[in-house]
Amino acid sequence: MWFPNKGVMRVTFFAICFILALCSALEHSSSSENNGIKKLALSKENSTGFVKKLLASPEKGGAINRIGTTCSNDDIVILQGPGTPLPSGIPTYSVQVSNVCATGCSISNTHFHCGWFSSARLINPKLFRRIKFDDCLVNNGDALGAGDSLSFQYANSFPYRLSVSSVTCN
Repeated sequence: MWFPNKGVMRVTFFAICFILALCSALEHSSSSENNGIKKLALSKENSTGFVKKLLASPEKGGAINRIGTTCSNDDIVILQGPGTPLPSGIPTYSVQVSNVCATGCSISNTHFHCGWFSSARLINPKLFRRIKFDDCLVNNGDALGAGDSLSFQYANSFPYRLSVSSVTCN
C-alpha cells in the first residue's frame, strides 16, 4: 500500500486549509469601495485569517508611518477544519497555527482560549496542551518564527472554538 510522504501530506493539508479559510472568508465577507480600492472584510469570529493594514497615510506632508511594528495576538492565525473520523466514529479536526507577522517577528508563549479542551486522539503535548480551564499552550511556549506554522489533529464529538488569548513578542 502506498502512503504519500510527509512533504506531500503537509502541502495538501495547507492547501485544503487555505481553501477552507478562503471559502469561509468569501461566505462571510462584504466589500466596499474606498478611493477606488476594494476592501474585503473578514469575520474574526469563526474565521482564521484577516487583513492587517501595514501603512498609514502621511499626515500633512510627513513620511509614511509603518503600523504594527510589534506583534500582537492578531499575528497568530488559527485554521481549523474537519478530518477523517476515527475507526470508532469519533470526528477529528485538523488545526494549523501560523505566525503571519508581517514585520518578521517571532512569537512565543502563545496561549489559546480552549474551554475544557480534550481529545480522544493523543496530541503531542509539546505542540498543544491544556494547562487549565480555557488556557492551552502552543508549541510548549517556544517561539514560532515569522511564516512558521505547526499543525495537529484532535478527536472529539464537537469542534472547540480556539482563539488566541495571549502571546509574547520576541
